Amino acid sequence: MSTQQMRLDAYLHPQPRGGIGSGVIIDAEGTVLTNNHVVQSGRPTVTLVDGRRLDGQVIGKDPTTDLAVIELDGTSLPTARLGDSSALEIGEQVVAIGNALGLPGGPTVTSGVVSATDRIIQGPGGATLYDLIQTDAAINPGNSGGPLVNLYGEVVGINTAIIASAQGIGFAIAINSARPIVESLLCLGRVVRPWIGVMPTSVTPMVAAQFRLSRDRGALILHVDPYSPAARAGLRPGDVIVSLDNTPVNDEATLRREIASRSIGTSIQLGTIRGTRQRTVTVPLEELPTT
Repeated sequence: MSTQQMRLDAYLHPQPRGGIGSGVIIDAEGTVLTNNHVVQSGRPTVTLVDGRRLDGQVIGKDPTTDLAVIELDGTSLPTARLGDSSALEIGEQVVAIGNALGLPGGPTVTSGVVSATDRIIQGPGGATLYDLIQTDAAINPGNSGGPLVNLYGEVVGINTAIIASAQGIGFAIAINSARPIVESLLCLGRVVRPWIGVMPTSVTPMVAAQFRLSRDRGALILHVDPYSPAARAGLRPGDVIVSLDNTPVNDEATLRREIASRSIGTSIQLGTIRGTRQRTVTVPLEELPTT
């Protein structure tokens, strides 16, 4: 595929570079999951492991999560098995597969461990990427869009970024976060996201001290859209969200991930703290406005 490799400098700012990218076939219909920054305009050409070169069509792209879906014109295509990224453990062995540096001779494989999960970095175009897997498996130019695989051969992430000034630090988008994005792109050609209309930040001991909060974990609401479901439910800046449908919310990433996994039109129960008062509010999920 004609691609662009996204690297991060020492300050986690994206540094795009031209190059070769990778992808993974996720179903028998020839659906390829890759990075948004890998896919450029025009019809991409995909080279399979067996040497076949197939024309592809971009079905949809999502800059917010740096994911894209391509459909291949071909038959008898091998497919990868998707795993459960929530089951990953720190120190678990993983393998990054791709086409490093675009060298001839087939795909490359590098091994490492899961260094951390739930990482947050700045992605292409300034978008913030959530729910990333950090690994020390070498992710080189050309590996973007390729799979991060566990020892059972299951895809647990999509390789997306390396830090140019550091060694042993690479990131992959957790496959559990990618699944609903793929489904939305395949069905609609765009991503439809559930929305409640709050701007949260993670509660840390420092944040708790600064805002004089009664606990040092949760998601602190900094802003509420005045015309949002959250506003109609009575949420205010300064409220701390501590649970969602009885799932503990210890930080911003957990809140975003749990909301993203729900369906538009349903409602969620948010456990909140305002001062010293605890309460539960019901908030309907609406589609994220486009403007």
